[in-house]
Amino acid sequence: MSAPLNLVNLERVHKAHGTTVILDDVSLGVAAGERIGVVGRNGGGKSTLLSLLTGTDEPDSGRVTRRGDLAMGVLDQLGTLPAGTTVRDVVLPTTMFANEHEWAADPAVRSVLAGLELDRMGLDAPVAPMSGGERRRVALAAQLIRPLDLLVLDEPTNHLDVEGVAWLAEYVNQRAGGLVVVTHDRWFLDEVCTTTWEVADGSVHAYDGGYSAYTLARAERARISSVTEERRQNLVRKELAWLRRGPPARTSKPKFRIEAAQALIADEPPARDAMALKGFAARRLGKTVYDVEDVAYAVPTDDGPRTLFEDLSWNVGPGDRIGIVGVNGAGKTSLLKLLVGETKPDAGTIVVGQTVAPAYLSQHVTELPPKARVLEAVQDVARLARIGNQEISASTLAERFGFAANRQWTPVGDLSGGERRRLQLLRLLMAEPNVLVLDEPTNDLDIDTLTALEDLLDSFPGTVLVVSHDRYFVDRVCDKVVALLGDGSLAELPGGVDEYLRRRAAGGAPLTTAAGSGGTRPVGAPSTAGPAVSAADARAAKKEVGRLERRMLKLDADEKKLHEQLAAAATDYAKAAELDAQLKALHAEKDEVEEAWLAASELAEG
Repeated sequence: MSAPLNLVNLERVHKAHGTTVILDDVSLGVAAGERIGVVGRNGGGKSTLLSLLTGTDEPDSGRVTRRGDLAMGVLDQLGTLPAGTTVRDVVLPTTMFANEHEWAADPAVRSVLAGLELDRMGLDAPVAPMSGGERRRVALAAQLIRPLDLLVLDEPTNHLDVEGVAWLAEYVNQRAGGLVVVTHDRWFLDEVCTTTWEVADGSVHAYDGGYSAYTLARAERARISSVTEERRQNLVRKELAWLRRGPPARTSKPKFRIEAAQALIADEPPARDAMALKGFAARRLGKTVYDVEDVAYAVPTDDGPRTLFEDLSWNVGPGDRIGIVGVNGAGKTSLLKLLVGETKPDAGTIVVGQTVAPAYLSQHVTELPPKARVLEAVQDVARLARIGNQEISASTLAERFGFAANRQWTPVGDLSGGERRRLQLLRLLMAEPNVLVLDEPTNDLDIDTLTALEDLLDSFPGTVLVVSHDRYFVDRVCDKVVALLGDGSLAELPGGVDEYLRRRAAGGAPLTTAAGSGGTRPVGAPSTAGPAVSAADARAAKKEVGRLERRMLKLDADEKKLHEQLAAAATDYAKAAELDAQLKALHAEKDEVEEAWLAASELAEG
């Protein structure tokens, strides 16, 4: 069988900006149908590599060749659109669709319009007054509907919610052309990419598979070469242990030997001791963190007040680690602002524990002193910080967040957006809060910085509330997930983000109310939303719910035992393979039980 045809080739390419070498003697190619994820630190050369691939920039030396008839689409980080145009002009130009019925009859085009919510914006809406996120979705849609041999995307998941990212991954997987994508969304990398390129120190290292494969391979490379410093090695090992304990699909893609990786994590403890952290948090915080009681809140719009919450009750306790997901505009940021006191409810009360010392990370980087140096901005808060049982200096913590010693004396005003976000997080952690309230903390952070942040949060002995569209981060940091669907209700999701997406795919049906909350029904909706269920059927369903819950607890206990046996059998490859097979079967059974539980719960509620 002949090798796949390369669409683009780089041969011994060298590129520098001033005296800084970005790419040095790099040779690589993009084959037809290949899906490549590009990762690396901010400023490491990812966007430069894309500009060379697409021809928007030329190398200082070396050669870039492209197939003569190559049809290539590019989405840059700016999402630049022509002035004076509408959504229709950009996405459905007359050069492609002379008549409306041509695109209306194409299910792929309809899928793009609905998946990126352009149908809600309106096809005749002008692009000039749109927000940056809306303009970016329009620019992305314009590339997705075109028949392309190669699609090059720079951070396409920015400004997309969890549902949008899931739709994009499914759409990209179904299209036939090649793909090169720069993204820090690790779930998206795992779901979409067959190859990962790491851009670092002027070189590009290629790995088979997505993020999980890249993590395993990077750990193996570090073990063999023995040149990676101990701290970085420990971070990679902890990330490996997290991946290994997760769903088996995470580690099923790598084509290289997994035995060495098993040996690396054999003695690695769990990412965090949840019970110990909860105990410590209870001692520091007391019994109450936030008690939300019968809260109502509305925001003004052009069409009058829009109710976000009505009769909302919710309890957040010491040591809780909660991820908050939901559709755009459902009120996630508004909920955080109510908790930290930036806004007041229209009705109801929010009781804050007496010992609560919150740190709030907003989506906007506005409070940084522009004339101060990076280290000075951190030391203005504190020179030493205690996180868990670690005492960390301002300089050491800055280095862990990607500010090398020489970079720590850079004026804050000269920092990039991603660096400002990192500095914002640093200052929050140096204040030693006992409650972290984080609104989109992963924005503009590269994967290494995300891993460092997750490592610090593992030892954080307080309450963590996170609003994020990054599924991997939510799964990694949070112990439970709640959702806002825009109907005024807050719901706990035992199945996490996957359950949220299933419910949304089923039509956005109201969820069961969150544990510990008074709950709400959709604003303005009648008290009964579906056909009546007989009392006998409801009683039978409740019994079934109880039986399935006991079954899920038993399966959880069985899974824990299998993980313990797997850790003990790290060097017994035959036994490990057998245990892996048992885990896969157990996960499949858990999925079936969970689906049955959801169906029985809906019936029991009538």
